[in-house]
Amino acid sequence: MKVVKKTLRMIWKCQQNILRIYYTWIVRRRAASIKGKLRVNYRSRVSKNTHLGRNVNFNGMKILGRGAVRIGDNFHSGKKCSMMTDYHNYDYGTKIPYDDTYVIKDIAIGDNVWLGNGVTILPGVTIGEGAIIQAGSVVVNDIPPLAVAGGHPARVFKYRDKNHYFELKEKGRFQ
Repeated sequence: MKVVKKTLRMIWKCQQNILRIYYTWIVRRRAASIKGKLRVNYRSRVSKNTHLGRNVNFNGMKILGRGAVRIGDNFHSGKKCSMMTDYHNYDYGTKIPYDDTYVIKDIAIGDNVWLGNGVTILPGVTIGEGAIIQAGSVVVNDIPPLAVAGGHPARVFKYRDKNHYFELKEKGRFQ
């Protein structure tokens, strides 16, 4: 029985590695630019206007819309995260509840940002360097550097230790 379990574990691990390679290949093929190492552990989708920094890690990301998304270095996302760069024109459209036009707004994410599971980022948001967004949050407004934010809508509830953060950054201590 131990041999069977060990064999099944090895098969599962091999399958996960193959899927990781495939998911990474799909994102590489679709993204507008990638500066360095990319790791995609679970099915992810990016737009053709997605620009990725170095050491980007997706664990199930969906980037939708026609706007640009710029993600900095050392980015990590949890599972089932999404970013949207456009929305239906409901304010000044020609029909109710909305017409066939879209409002397009870019998203910018700084270096060393971490999104928890199930985070949604709406159009026009900027997330500053070193920020952490709590699982399940909906980010509707800009988040400043080194902030820890969460909720719906996401609000800053504390800040990271600035000295410790920059000490680790200077030493190149990245995940």
